[in-house]
Amino acid sequence: MENPTSRWRHRLPRTRGRWAAVVAALAVLVGAGTWTATADDSAPSVHRQDQMLKMNGVSVDTSYFTSGGTGRRPAVLIGHGFGGSKNDVRAQAEKLAADGYAVMTWSARGFGRTTGEITLNAPDGEVKDVSGLIDWLAGRPEVELDAKGDPRVGVTGASYGGAVSLLAAGYDRRVDAVAPVISYWNLADALFPDGVFKKLWAGIFVSSGGGCQRFQKELCEMYERVAVSGKPDAAARALLTERSPEAVADRIDVPTLILQGQSDSLFPLGQADAMAEAVKANGAPVSVDWISGGHDGGDDEGDRVEGRVGDWFDRYLKKDKDADTGPGFRVTRTGGVDSTDGAALKRGASSETYPGLTSGGRKIPLTGARQQPGTGAGQDATTGGNGGQDATTGGDGQEAPATGGGGSGRKAPDGLTQTFRNPAGAAPPSVSALPGIGGGLSQLSSLGVGLSLDFPGQYASFESAPLERSVHVTGSPTVTVDVKADHGDAVLFGKVYDVSPDGKQQVLPSQLVAPYRVTPAEQGKPVELTLPAVDHEVDAGHRLRLVLSATDLAYASPAEPATYTVTLDGALTVPTAPGVKTAAATLPWWTWGLPAAAVVIAAALLLTARRRTATPAPDPALSGVPLQITGLSKKYAKSTDRYAVRDLGFRVEKGQVLGLLGPNGAGKTTTLRMLMGLITPDAGEIRVFGHAIRPGAPVLSRVGSFVEGAGFLPHLSGRSNLELYWQATGRPAEDAHIDEALEIAGLGDALARAVRTYSQGMRQRLAIAQAMLGMPDLLILDEPTNGLDPPQIREMRDVMIRYAAGGRTVIVSSHLLSEVEQSCTHLVVMDRGQLVQAGPVAEITGSGDMLLVTTGTEVTEALVDKAAALPGIGSAVRTEDGHGLLIRLDGATAAQLVAELVRLDVPVTGVGPHRRLEDAFLTLISQGSA
Repeated sequence: MENPTSRWRHRLPRTRGRWAAVVAALAVLVGAGTWTATADDSAPSVHRQDQMLKMNGVSVDTSYFTSGGTGRRPAVLIGHGFGGSKNDVRAQAEKLAADGYAVMTWSARGFGRTTGEITLNAPDGEVKDVSGLIDWLAGRPEVELDAKGDPRVGVTGASYGGAVSLLAAGYDRRVDAVAPVISYWNLADALFPDGVFKKLWAGIFVSSGGGCQRFQKELCEMYERVAVSGKPDAAARALLTERSPEAVADRIDVPTLILQGQSDSLFPLGQADAMAEAVKANGAPVSVDWISGGHDGGDDEGDRVEGRVGDWFDRYLKKDKDADTGPGFRVTRTGGVDSTDGAALKRGASSETYPGLTSGGRKIPLTGARQQPGTGAGQDATTGGNGGQDATTGGDGQEAPATGGGGSGRKAPDGLTQTFRNPAGAAPPSVSALPGIGGGLSQLSSLGVGLSLDFPGQYASFESAPLERSVHVTGSPTVTVDVKADHGDAVLFGKVYDVSPDGKQQVLPSQLVAPYRVTPAEQGKPVELTLPAVDHEVDAGHRLRLVLSATDLAYASPAEPATYTVTLDGALTVPTAPGVKTAAATLPWWTWGLPAAAVVIAAALLLTARRRTATPAPDPALSGVPLQITGLSKKYAKSTDRYAVRDLGFRVEKGQVLGLLGPNGAGKTTTLRMLMGLITPDAGEIRVFGHAIRPGAPVLSRVGSFVEGAGFLPHLSGRSNLELYWQATGRPAEDAHIDEALEIAGLGDALARAVRTYSQGMRQRLAIAQAMLGMPDLLILDEPTNGLDPPQIREMRDVMIRYAAGGRTVIVSSHLLSEVEQSCTHLVVMDRGQLVQAGPVAEITGSGDMLLVTTGTEVTEALVDKAAALPGIGSAVRTEDGHGLLIRLDGATAAQLVAELVRLDVPVTGVGPHRRLEDAFLTLISQGSA
């Protein structure tokens, strides 16, 4: 499943040079594939082949990435998160391909362009599709084979894609290594933990899949049945379990790197623990890594995670014995804030082996906590809302009856037995995890800030004495209790708070809670409760508070009111994992960074003093020209004679939509970076409305840009996202022109909806609208149609044309030549850093041996055949509207063609040159290479 908040984080703009070279149709199983070369100007060229593969009754949308050389190499399959598509993992695929792997990505059933129903990784559905992809890889000449039909292959992916990697290893013996990220081991345990329905996450899950109707019928019926009853049944558990990796636990015996999120109330750390124990029991190498983020958000540590996955595959696929696969266990720990930038400080802790969730248990005695009505986040549970009276006494100071207790503010004399109520309708519920928006909160818990809410009369509370020394909890605390309900099952929610010495702060680590269903048969006898697994430091002087609540916002509680009685039966056992050691803190960067920076700056000033000149004065003659580039040059790093851009010059006028084209390494990326002031040219200049571009130049406020990877807050509406973005710029609200940008983007009523409900095309248009805020006079778009289907591409084309129609200027870099031809008015074609040709699209495409003949009547097939048979004619094709012919000359002249058509009584109304941009582009590049 896809993390609902993993894509909203704003990133610095990145530009890439991409070129779509249309090669011949590639018939592989089905249909045609498209080869795309993708890389920036300094990286190895990565080639991408897109194709639809027919298998198992569905059409699977795939991309295949390779780079460099002709030798054989291992292959990697990368699955995407639930609700996403293959486009979400493209960047990781490109990195692995550049590192020497043959990489395949695909959209799972029901997502992207892949057909079929969502079957939740059913063995005969999505899992069988993965085996079909492995079959395809086995036939590739560049893929290394272990045996005939058996490619050397690893599988990775996050969430939904992580689960299919484990399932593939269980069902297909050809899989050689896996690296699941924030994934599940048993989906039934994840959505129905201990028989309690995780209603909020289940609802988000179904919605992100496009609604119940997109799922296999039996899955939809199961979800609706459980959602209505509020209680999972045996059939529901069996259905999800058979589609979970646990179903093939005894068959997963390949090297497994498990990366699980600490900020994850959907697939908590217990899921990773079960994975690790099962794979280890099968004798395979296992490493476990608890990352900082998770499905609830937070820092996904993307670069570190991808780096570790790459190292894992280097060791077990490339057989590189020098590859560092890391420790057997690693956990990211957060503590304190960097005073220089406000970022949370993170350090890794590790041990040689995975300690599990119960290592180094320390017993901490608990007693009945003194409570008050309305205990919640940041409130002192030792004082009441009645002015601080002791919660063990009534309002008149008399001791409360021993039958009272718990959240009602009354308890038995020893406090170890407490009674509380499950309210009618299970409302109002306690608050712990907040699916979809809780990631930031769970991160803050390690910094002493928390959000939680437990309503009076609806929970029992037990508390330790102040700790004499700090305790680092790593794993799942446990406690034994005796539970009774006046009727039916008792449904409880357990959590352990970290309470400050003054009681004014209570922090719920990672905002996690564990549900329990205690049946009548289990009531009246000791029951061990396993609390959420966390990694959290409890400082000396703090107390631990165990709360057992009758309700929780994220789960379904019985609607019928009931009375619960809980008796504490022993101490709270907290795991400390003594073998896990935190890495030594590095010196603050400024202790060495400032002196080093001073030396570097001084050296730079000395070396460049003679070359530095003042910023050139504005040129009044160019004040109305959006862009003029003159003599622009930039050499590659560490190169004295190799240019990324050389003597480039062109001019862009108002109202133009300019397409920037060129193969990989042509210099497009470098040019755009210089244009946006991100890097400085070695020679020449760029002027925007007469002002010379320098990093931070004020005129850049008139330039808007959009690059891939724009992020939005998924729980906010489209309009709210744009308003928040504009506020962050610090510019006046009236300068945003939000309504004007939105009208051009054409999002309509969708603006009021949460972004998480948007399609890829809508997200892309919202990103364009964000780039348009302030209505910049010059708009730069890098691959604006990437990942969109044909209708969405057409919509994006209209957006660009509408924007330029107002007298503004658009520069678009795209690999879709047909779209550039239809949307752009002018072109700049580059190759090897130099300008090949610039001018209007019609001028560049208006030469060649292809003629367009228009006719006064509809052209018949018989006439097409006669025209194609004429001497000196290479081919003849009827136009889409039926009122014309596209004729390729092969020796004949245009005059001879017209004469022959008139002889055939064809009512010719016009004849003119016609050449596709693709043809012109390839001709220009080939001439430049000659």
